[in-house]
Amino acid sequence: MRSDRFRRLLRAAAAVALPAATVAASVVLPAATASAQPCPDVEVIFARGTSEPPGVGRVGQALADALTNQLGGRTVTTYGVNYPATYDFLEAASGATDAAGRITTMAAQCPNTSIVLGGYSQGAAVVDMLAGVPPLGNKIGGIGSAPPLPSGLIGNVSAVAVFGNPAAKFGNPVSAAGLFSGKAIDLCADGDPICSDGRNPFAHTHYESSPFIPQAAGFAAGRV
Repeated sequence: MRSDRFRRLLRAAAAVALPAATVAASVVLPAATASAQPCPDVEVIFARGTSEPPGVGRVGQALADALTNQLGGRTVTTYGVNYPATYDFLEAASGATDAAGRITTMAAQCPNTSIVLGGYSQGAAVVDMLAGVPPLGNKIGGIGSAPPLPSGLIGNVSAVAVFGNPAAKFGNPVSAAGLFSGKAIDLCADGDPICSDGRNPFAHTHYESSPFIPQAAGFAAGRV
């Protein structure tokens, strides 16, 4: 089955990425305490990749740092989507639910905060679900599916950036499909087997140090 093949690719990519995954995760503000802190100008809500420790992950932190540098004195906080990020791809749906909850909280308590939503690898699939895009393609069906983000919250998301997105492999990049088309950038490294027909699993493991980070940060900075 194509889903089994995808899981094998995900395991291979995560295996070579594991040493980098030990990088310390960023501090995460629980959704319930959003009102206890001053509302930031921008919040980066990011879903980490498979096997990374809780937090925004190394790609999400790199994006947040680059965005902060581009926004001058504007305040930027981060929220790491709470989900297992294990080899059980079905559990990614819980990440979509958590991210939607965080967006709901921020919309209610910090309505003027611009939200930058993002994800890497399996975390990008979390974003796919929020966009109403099937992460593993229409032919596979609702594997790991979750409800899309409610229409009333779409306007609170200013920009979307995903890296190594599995939906792109099946012809559904969030930049062109789903609820975030027009406000999203979908980035895939040459040869990355997760987001393309490439066969180099190592191409999936260095997004945090790639030119895609400043590209995504520049895209987001232009929309917040």
